[in-house]
Amino acid sequence: MDVPKHRSGRSTNLRDANDSSKMEGTGSWDALEWTKIEPVSRFVSHTNLDFLIEAEHVIAEGHGVVLVNTDDAGMLMITNFRLLFLSEGTRKVISLGTIPLATIEKFNKTVAKIQSNARQEKTPPQRLLQVIGKDMRIIVFGFRPRTKQRRIIFDALLRCTKPARLWDLYAFACGPSRFKNTNPQARLLEEYFRLLGVLSRASANMIESGSFTLSNDLWRVSSINSNYKMCPSYPFALLIPKIISDDEVLLASNFRARGRLPVVSWCHLGTGAVLARSSQPLVGLMMNMRSNMDEKLVAALCSKLDDGSRRKLYIADARPRKNALANGAMGGGSESSSNYFQSEVVFFGIDNIHAMRDSFARLREYLDTHGRASSDGMSSFLRHGGSTWGGGNLSSMSASVSTLGDSGWLLHVQNVLAGSAWIAARIAMENASVLVHCSDGWDRTSQLVALANLLLDPYYRTFTGFQALIEKDWLAFGHPFSDRVGLPAFSGSELTRQPSSSNIAASPGRQSSGAFTSPVPASSHAQTSNNYSPIFLQWVDCVSQLLRMYPSAFEFSAAFLVDFLDCMLSCRFGNFLCNSEKERLQCDITESCGCMWLYLADLRALEGGSHVHYNPFYDPLKHNGPLLPPAAALAPTLWPQFHLRWACPEEAQAGEIEAKCRKIITKYAELQKAKEVAERKSKEISNAMESLNAELQIVKQQNTSAMNMANRANKENMSIKRAIQSIGCKVHFSNSGDCIVDIESNPLGTAQNFLYCSRKGSDGIMLDDQKDLAVAVTVTADDDDNDGSNPIGRVCENLCPFRSADGGCRWPNGGCAQRNSQFVGLRANFDAFDKLSIDDSYFKPK
Repeated sequence: MDVPKHRSGRSTNLRDANDSSKMEGTGSWDALEWTKIEPVSRFVSHTNLDFLIEAEHVIAEGHGVVLVNTDDAGMLMITNFRLLFLSEGTRKVISLGTIPLATIEKFNKTVAKIQSNARQEKTPPQRLLQVIGKDMRIIVFGFRPRTKQRRIIFDALLRCTKPARLWDLYAFACGPSRFKNTNPQARLLEEYFRLLGVLSRASANMIESGSFTLSNDLWRVSSINSNYKMCPSYPFALLIPKIISDDEVLLASNFRARGRLPVVSWCHLGTGAVLARSSQPLVGLMMNMRSNMDEKLVAALCSKLDDGSRRKLYIADARPRKNALANGAMGGGSESSSNYFQSEVVFFGIDNIHAMRDSFARLREYLDTHGRASSDGMSSFLRHGGSTWGGGNLSSMSASVSTLGDSGWLLHVQNVLAGSAWIAARIAMENASVLVHCSDGWDRTSQLVALANLLLDPYYRTFTGFQALIEKDWLAFGHPFSDRVGLPAFSGSELTRQPSSSNIAASPGRQSSGAFTSPVPASSHAQTSNNYSPIFLQWVDCVSQLLRMYPSAFEFSAAFLVDFLDCMLSCRFGNFLCNSEKERLQCDITESCGCMWLYLADLRALEGGSHVHYNPFYDPLKHNGPLLPPAAALAPTLWPQFHLRWACPEEAQAGEIEAKCRKIITKYAELQKAKEVAERKSKEISNAMESLNAELQIVKQQNTSAMNMANRANKENMSIKRAIQSIGCKVHFSNSGDCIVDIESNPLGTAQNFLYCSRKGSDGIMLDDQKDLAVAVTVTADDDDNDGSNPIGRVCENLCPFRSADGGCRWPNGGCAQRNSQFVGLRANFDAFDKLSIDDSYFKPK
């Protein structure tokens, strides 16, 4: 957001100006030399305006325009969605001067005369355009004299801010895009099923077939209003006591204003206590009209307690008592506790929509007057000519504080908070049932019931639950958003775009004069009607107060509430169009417009848990039950992020601590991920080291086994050497493993060499690889004498246990006992022969 620049001050005041007023004063505007500004002829390519969103196009524009609040010069553009102000030099969008068309409450042309220092020179008056927004801002644009730019912009605003048809709104031009809305009726049924404790998924087929009438022991979902004939402003499905039939419900609806009979908004599965809502009863001026069916329905809201006693019923009338009595003259009124068994009627004294609208306007005026960036270009520090803090002197400071109190806004917020806390306490602490209503049951009733739901149920303090709460108690139960926000009013009799739901009759429950209100050209134009009132905005303000009191109880942050309100007021999406569920169904809003909830969820998905919409202090385990704030804690304050963001942008940064905390959380998350990566690498290295250690142990075992085998081989070699030496032979071993055997008593005088091998091959004797070692000696002789006097024969006869007594061999095919250039098997450890697989024929005597 662009922070407005601080200026020395101005004396021109626009607040007391009427539509065609002449404002005189002295200031610094003459320094701009308006008369010396040459007409600018510049062409702006609308195809290169990357700041335009989908389906947005430029309708009108003005150059050389000054944003009086901040002294910024630039270009003013009107699109089919918003009023855009671009900086002269950077061509960047300036937030303060940019406002959606649907967010504009009213605008008017004003003229301010400037006193010139030179008496001979006449200074033309300032041509101004004042725009007042529903989001607490008042902005003023100044145009060059002797041009028609202000007229062009003003006429474009007349056409665009109040379209003649609902279909001309930007939400329909943009379409659903990638934020296509799912069925809100199915979501309402799923919320009912959650309250009933029923495990079931709602679907379009279930709605079409009417098979959604599920129940538990106490409550059931009724389809009595599926065609919206009983009550056009109620949803198609209602949660009512199980013991009440649909016929009785239909009869009871005749005793309540606009057919808005008592129905369940929230129920406690454990205790059986309920929070119900309705409109005022039609008791008449003498307060003597009664309805047996209404009394039976209200009594059914109070199931018996566990001890068998009757549950107490509180009837909470949101109006002041005198207003309730005054409504009796028009057929309305309030209940008598004598007609409703074990009941108590309580009046909360919350004012009507007109008082809230006036209070909101006074608060907006106060913030603009005493803010840092006022619409008249003057700083509050110099408004009364002094130099002390707060605006001149103590009296002016006291006056500013008094003005804030006189607005009454904070008092109204406190009344709504106190009433909601009282309702939640009765249900949570006394297990009582509470029926809430006002006059029509769609303004103050929605505020109290929705806020009490938020206090009672932790689910509604999450993103998903907050959406379910608003869709249930505000949208489904018929809060007239089009009337309260100031949008075109819908009437089914003059549709120019007939939706597919032709079986739904036109709503007789609203007082509407026609299809849509066409704008009337004038110097002053109010976009809103007399039914405009910031009721829903006030409720969100109450939610922000609870968020301030219980910072760890909500999943969402104050920044989410601000963005949520901006989306609602801008009408960029179709969720809050029309006055009831029936009208949105007739206009085919779900198929024709985008969904705000999907848009906000998409924003959060881009950054995950570090998004500004997430509350960094959220702790669901700390507040997993009802919130019951005491009365002393319900003193509200200004909501900085919303109330002060335009008038006091620097002071509005109340979320700075949240931002720092969010950065810390983000950094912690990054460190946590780095730690996990390091731990994975460390574990991989540890596993690799364990594997290497295991391999090393195997190698060590193999080396030890080899050493043992080598030692055994040495011992065998020594045994063989001694055995050969004992028969008169000399044995010489070389480093290569060969050995030479010299036989001293060889009669032929020929040297015979024996070749020593460390292991016997496939042609020899197969021995155990781990324990046994075979030795073979190759004999080279020049004679073929086989006489027993041959030393070789003696060796074979002396050493081989398989030699027969007659000199024969019992193992002729073994290859070890064959002589004359064959092999002679010699073993130092003859026990190894027992392990050989030898054919039995070898051991037969010959």
